[in-house]
Parts: sequence; structure tokens; C-alpha cells
Amino acid sequence: MRKALGGHGHFPVPDPGDPVTTSPVRFLVWLATRHRGSLALATVFGVLCTLAQALVPVAIGFGIDRGLLPRDRGALLVWGGVVLLLGVFQAVVGTLRDRASTTNRFGAAYRATQLVVRQATELGAELPRRASTGSVVGVSAMDVGYLGTAVEGTARGSGAIASILFASVFMLVTSWQLGLVVLVGVPLIAAAVARLMRLLHGRQERMRDRQGALTDLSVDIIDGLRVLRGIGGEDVYGRRYRDASQGVRAEGVRVAVTVADIAFLRVLLPGALLVAIVWLGAYQVSTDRLEPGLLVAFYGYAVFLTQQLGQITTMLDQLTRATVAASRILGFLALKPELPSGTRPLPDESLRLHDPESDLTVPPGRLLGVVCATDGDARALADRIGRYVDPAARNGKTPLSAYRTEDVRGRVLVSDNGATLFSGRLGTELDIRDARDTSRGNDVGDSRDGGDTGFDRAAVLSALEAASAGDVTDALPDGPAQEISGGREFSGGQQQRLRLARALLADPEVLVLIDPTNALDAHTEGRVAGRLGPYREGRTTVVFTTSPILLAHAERVVFVQHGKAVAEGDHLSLLADPAYRGVVTREVTA
Repeated sequence: MRKALGGHGHFPVPDPGDPVTTSPVRFLVWLATRHRGSLALATVFGVLCTLAQALVPVAIGFGIDRGLLPRDRGALLVWGGVVLLLGVFQAVVGTLRDRASTTNRFGAAYRATQLVVRQATELGAELPRRASTGSVVGVSAMDVGYLGTAVEGTARGSGAIASILFASVFMLVTSWQLGLVVLVGVPLIAAAVARLMRLLHGRQERMRDRQGALTDLSVDIIDGLRVLRGIGGEDVYGRRYRDASQGVRAEGVRVAVTVADIAFLRVLLPGALLVAIVWLGAYQVSTDRLEPGLLVAFYGYAVFLTQQLGQITTMLDQLTRATVAASRILGFLALKPELPSGTRPLPDESLRLHDPESDLTVPPGRLLGVVCATDGDARALADRIGRYVDPAARNGKTPLSAYRTEDVRGRVLVSDNGATLFSGRLGTELDIRDARDTSRGNDVGDSRDGGDTGFDRAAVLSALEAASAGDVTDALPDGPAQEISGGREFSGGQQQRLRLARALLADPEVLVLIDPTNALDAHTEGRVAGRLGPYREGRTTVVFTTSPILLAHAERVVFVQHGKAVAEGDHLSLLADPAYRGVVTREVTA
């Protein structure tokens, strides 16, 4: 067993090979037992609450037989008081049960969420290649909730089982015929519902798969909507989405039919059992083999058992959904990073990166511009420099793959236009140094502004100025303290400048930027180009771009063609190369 993420949340986390990660049932049990105390309390309170409910028909029956029929006012008041006390006890214990159950619910969901987040963090940049957006959204937004609901429902389900056993024993001792009807009828009802539950389990699993595929398709359509409109592919993908949506609808109808059948049986079968108990009890009263008060008690038990059987079927339904959800979560947790981490610590001296495949060398402490004849070369080169693929670049003569991945990530940052702006206070979302430096054991708290903003205001404003994004925060009512909703309120160019500011604030030893200004107008791009070098002075910066404005401010430029570095120099000297000139001036000539 391992400890949780970075020391947050002190509970043991199962290793990938642990038995609890191989079975959905074991995984559910493992989650439930993380709160042994509250789980035990919820179960005890659940049993006591339903037992108090189960004693009410007995007290009413005795009140009728001992007080009402003999007209004994004292006995009637005593048994009426017993019913009142049972009601008060039930209310108090029921409240305690619900409090403990809610703790179990959120505790299980939170722990499952931590496991999912840890797995996503460990996969890192591999996550989009290893899992679809729909599956990740389904696991994190829906499946963890099913687990919490199932753990919460165990308290009520345990109480229902205990109360059914108590009622069956009482009825068997009082009238063995009525007790026998209950002991035979309850298992038959449970078996019929369980059979439908197994069918529901399979249909729910198929529907979740279809929902995930539909989500993936919708994300693809949204991401490529402009391209689809440009090539006239809207109708084709519209038909695909409608077909997939109808498939989900049809599977949902099949699930709904099964759920309706279960709901029908939950009313019909217990109702039939109720009729049988009342008829047999009335016959025994007519033959003086059963007291009238006990018949009322038996009737109450018949209604009570109907409710408790419904509670058990609800618990089974929740466990069925949770089993499906647990299998999907375990499937996600089973994904292993394709890039194994090295074992050597990264040396403290400056990194001297070299990519053998392209023969690109990154000079330390300088602003290097890299012009690639094709966009694919830029992405591939950046991935090798950042060690997101193997074979990776080298530090001197040692491959980056030999070093610990966390060391490489801490000193080499690759920033592209696919990076996400998260919801929250803008300055906090931009200034990520606290989390990075805390993980390295450094204290950056003294550099904070001392308020409750959670970020270094001076550093944020400096980075925003370097990224020419000061006007973005100036337009916000609260400036960098403004709450944002994932950047949706900003234009494409504004988002790009904010992403650049965040990358600059991270202050890595080696910063790799991929087309950091391709969404900006020429004037804004010129300001960014003029400020980038002074802001990053003394640190290594690699900019993959074809912008003449950016390249004119680079200390050195490398031209990559067909995956190989074929020319090197400053921007003006390289313009004499027709191939280089054709790449960097094609937008201008166009």
C-alpha cells in the first residue's frame, strides 16, 4: 500500500497489483472500510432505527389487546407511551444514521476521486492518448458518485435485513403459519428481483459504453466544428451523431424497461404477500387462534415488510450501478504510463540539451528560435526535448529517459496552445509556483503579498506585462483577483497571452513554447517578442515559430527541414536561404 497524493489525505492507496484493484466488489469493500468507524455507526444506527419501526406494530397490537378491547385506560396509556417513545427514538437514531451515512458517501466518493486524479496526474501528457475524453468525464463526474451512493445505502439496507429477520421470527413464534408464509415469500421475492438486477447490470454497462462513445463524438465535433464547416462535413457528422444518439436512446429504453419491471415487481410481489398474510391472519382470528391486536400487528408487519423489501431492492440497484462504475474506474486505474521513469537524479548544473535525431542543440541561457518546415516536426521536437516520447533528447551525453521523470518535468516546461485555463481566481490559476516549489521543499510563502489572494501579485503583474496581457486584467473588475470560469470569457488571443504569462510565471530552467503568438495581431506580437527575451534573461527559452517578428528577437535561430537541423544563424542571415525564407514569409507573401 502507498500513501496518497503528495501527503494530502492520509489514507493508504492500493498499488496497481493489489487484489482490491482486480475486482469491483473488493474495490467497493475497500472504499467502504476506509471509514470503519462511521460505517459501523451507520450500520448500528440503521439497524436500531428499523428495529424501532419493527416494534411499533407489536406495541400497537398489545395496546389493542391489553388496553382498548378490555377498556383498560392505564394499559392503553402505557402502550401509547411506548409507541411515542419508539417514534422519538426512531427519529433521533435515524438522524444519526443519516449523518454517518452522508459521511460514508462523501468519503467514498472523495477517495475514488483522489485515485482518479492521481492516475490522471501520473499519466500526465499521455492521458489524451490513453483514454478518451468521454471515458474520463464519465469516470470522474458520474461513476465516483455511484460508489458514494452505494456505500451510503448500506446502512438502510442493513437495517432492512435486520428488521425483516426480526419480523419473521416474531411472526413465526406467534403464528407459525404466518411466519412460514413470510419466510417463503421473502426469499422468492428477493430471487425474482435479483434475477432482474443481473439483467439490469448488463444493460446499464452497455448504455454507459454507448454514452462514453457519444461523448467522445460530440467532443470531436465541437473541437473540429470550424474545419467541418470549411469542408462541408457538417451533415456527415450530424448523421453520425444522430445515429449514435439513437443508439444511446434505444439502450436507455431497454434499461428503463428493466427498471419498470423491477418497480412493478416491487409493488406486485410484496402486495401479494400482504394479501396472503392478512387473509390467513383474519381466518385465524375468526377461529380464535389469534388475537385481534396481533392481526393488526401482522397487517402492520405486512406493510412494513413491503417497505423494507423495497429498501433492499433499492440497495441492490445501487450496488449494481456501483459495480458497473467500479469496473470502469478500475479500468482507468489499470492504465500504466508508456514512458517509464528513470532512476537517476537530474544534475544541478545547467541543462545542455541535444536532440540526436534532428541534431538540434539547445544553448543554455539563451533565447533560441526554431523554424520547422512542417508543424509535425515542431511538435515532435518539443516532445523529445520535454521527454514526452522516447527516444528523448540528451542532457550532454545522457538521455533524459535515464533521469527521474519528476526531475525533468520540474526543470523543463513545454507550453502549447492546447493548455487549459482552469476555473478560479485568475492570479491563483496563473501563479502555480507555490505547488511546484512546495513539492521541492522550498518555501515561497514569504514572496506572497500577505493577503488572502493566494498569489504573488507583483510577480503576476510582471508576467502579464511580459506577455502583453496587462490590458486583459485591467478590464476585469477585480484585476488578477477576478474569478474566472475556465477562460471562456476571454477571446482566443487573450487566452493565448494568459497561457504565456502562466508559463513565464512557472519560471522553469528550460521553457519550450510552441507557436505562442499565432493568435495575436502584429502589434501585440511585437510587444511580446520585445519583452520575452529580457524577462527570460539568463534562462533557456526555445520558441517553435515561423513568425518573423519573434524570430527577429531570437539570439539564435535553427531551421529544421524534414526532421533535421539544416541551417543555423540569426534571422537576417538565414533569410538568404530560399527554403527558410519561403517558410517564414509565406504568410506575408500570401
